[in-house]
Amino acid sequence: MTNEWIEKPLEDCMAAIIDYRGKTPKKTKSGIPLITAKIIKNGAIQPITEYINADDYKSWMRRGTPLPGDVVMTTEAPLGEVAQLDDRIVALAQRVITLRGKKNILDNRFLKYLMSSSYVQHQLDGRGTGTTVKGIKQSELRRIILRFPSYLKQKSIAHILGTLDDKIDLNRRMNATLEAMAQALFKSWFVDFDPVIDNALAAGQPIPEPLQPRAAARQALGERRKPLPDEIQQQFPSRFVFSEEMGWVPEGWGINQIKEKTKSIEYGLTTSASEHPIGPRFLRITDIRGGKVYWDSVPYCKVSDSEFTKYRINEGDIFVARTGASTGENIYVNDPPKAVFASYLVRFAFKDLSISRIVGMYMRTKAYFSYISRSVGGSAQPNASAQVLASSIMIFPPIQIANEFYKIISLYDLKITKNEKESTTLANLRDTLLPKLLSGQVRVPEAEKLVEKVFS
Repeated sequence: MTNEWIEKPLEDCMAAIIDYRGKTPKKTKSGIPLITAKIIKNGAIQPITEYINADDYKSWMRRGTPLPGDVVMTTEAPLGEVAQLDDRIVALAQRVITLRGKKNILDNRFLKYLMSSSYVQHQLDGRGTGTTVKGIKQSELRRIILRFPSYLKQKSIAHILGTLDDKIDLNRRMNATLEAMAQALFKSWFVDFDPVIDNALAAGQPIPEPLQPRAAARQALGERRKPLPDEIQQQFPSRFVFSEEMGWVPEGWGINQIKEKTKSIEYGLTTSASEHPIGPRFLRITDIRGGKVYWDSVPYCKVSDSEFTKYRINEGDIFVARTGASTGENIYVNDPPKAVFASYLVRFAFKDLSISRIVGMYMRTKAYFSYISRSVGGSAQPNASAQVLASSIMIFPPIQIANEFYKIISLYDLKITKNEKESTTLANLRDTLLPKLLSGQVRVPEAEKLVEKVFS
């Protein structure tokens, strides 16, 4: 530790500490975003899903108003997850505390990295209390010792680490855009049937009444309506036929339960995660959130050769949770690492990757989750068999159209995978530099060269 670094209790470095523990706001579906403990993860604020009424904001935030750049930290379940607020107006939920460094004493961005360092995290763990769930009292948090250099050096360190995080965030936003593009194409082709409507309009075929508003919207686009390449457009029919199960569907398309298209459906492996990085990754229900899995955080497990062969995760597999609050939550696997899956997941494997990709996208729609909700009922502990999970009915296009869709979506998938791998590399570099910069082991000029090398 160099002489220019100083040590102070956290409370002496703060301009504000805002703590809303013990209060529960009335949540709404829209309004002011609510920052809850469960969405502060991996150094960032995850997508916000809960809100409070804007009219209630002033009365709720009487203990203090968080500002852009403030650092938020979870105080319980889990303890010590840290992120920095952006420029949105937000409200704070329970188990979240806001920290604001004193001006010209402690830079907030540096504070975020400092609070996530092993030096501070060990203190949080040591001062935390509780057996099943560990938490920390504000009085104990205030006594945490912070080590930091001069304000200018803090800014330099935060800039280096922030440059890596900014690129990770950019990759995340790019991937969100690509995923939205994929969902939009899926909806256009297989929900709204835009190519079929276009063909029907061109051929003078009647448009079924339920589809007439969509046809009118297509016509209103005029020259802004971009048709598909002829070789793809011609593969779509120009007529609709009525079905009892799904209403009006494109002529020649199939209506099937998902299980009718699968190659195999199977439950996963009964074993436990390993504390050591030995064996394949072990995918569990808890590793699947919002249709995504972050493989770097998935634990390892010890399995025999025969178990690995049977339960190995393959490209194009779909996994669906079959129990608990996550029942129905699912992922389509693209470019998997060496991994197996747990018994509370059901694997759907398909002969054709193109069909698997379409099913995977259907399983992310409200229609599929509504089907799951109806199927499991209002049980406090939902459970669904593989048979139930696989019995949802959907519309299947001819394989030629499925293949054309897969060609387009595969390009998105490749870019998403590239961005995710780059983000992993950047996160590893950040996590390597963090303790060394915060201890003075690596100086700012050395770190700058390492970061420049990654981006060159």
